[in-house]
Amino acid sequence: MNTRGLLDQLLKSGQDMLQNKVGGHQNRASSGALSSLLSGAGGGALAAGAMGLLLGSKKGRSVGGKVLTYGGLAALGVIAYKAYGNWQAQQGTASNRGPQTVDRLPAEQVELHSQAILKALVAAAKADGHVDERERALIEGEFSKLDNDQELQHWLHAELNKPLDPADVARAASTPEMAAEMYIASVMLVDEESFMEKSYLDELARQLKLEPGLKAELEKQVRQASV
Repeated sequence: MNTRGLLDQLLKSGQDMLQNKVGGHQNRASSGALSSLLSGAGGGALAAGAMGLLLGSKKGRSVGGKVLTYGGLAALGVIAYKAYGNWQAQQGTASNRGPQTVDRLPAEQVELHSQAILKALVAAAKADGHVDERERALIEGEFSKLDNDQELQHWLHAELNKPLDPADVARAASTPEMAAEMYIASVMLVDEESFMEKSYLDELARQLKLEPGLKAELEKQVRQASV
């Protein structure tokens, strides 16, 4: 299952889409928006388009700055590395090896991190309860076209249809660095002015067992990257 390729496409296309819509409240995504997202070819582009629809139905906001500069999956790793490293230094526990974030790992481990991050993104997109039956059917229709990767199609289907459960999301984190990346991805997407979404984010941090200082540092780095 090539989650890494899908996630990289999603982050890059999603950033462009969200950046282009900054400054005003977005209407819910439509089939026309979906068509424009699916201008690429291949199963990965279709999946990224379907996920982009899910993420794009949130109100316009920009992740800008360093996220766009680094682009895609590497951006999450860079932000997580800096935040985790700063926190370790504050605690006096910095390692010579440095945090093993997704931008510094061999391919096999990157795939594990990617799946966990994508799981977190799907959950965060559902945190405001905005995915209605029409949107779900539209997204599922695009997933059904992923005939070149049945495993990925079934996995995404299952994640989309699961009840929102921060504990289930957190179980995907097998390392502290993975937990940090999952939280960063969630912070990038969640609207902290929404009580429902902020509550989800706080509970996710608790389930990920993030120390308060690390949680604050992760949020700080996302804010700095979004300037």
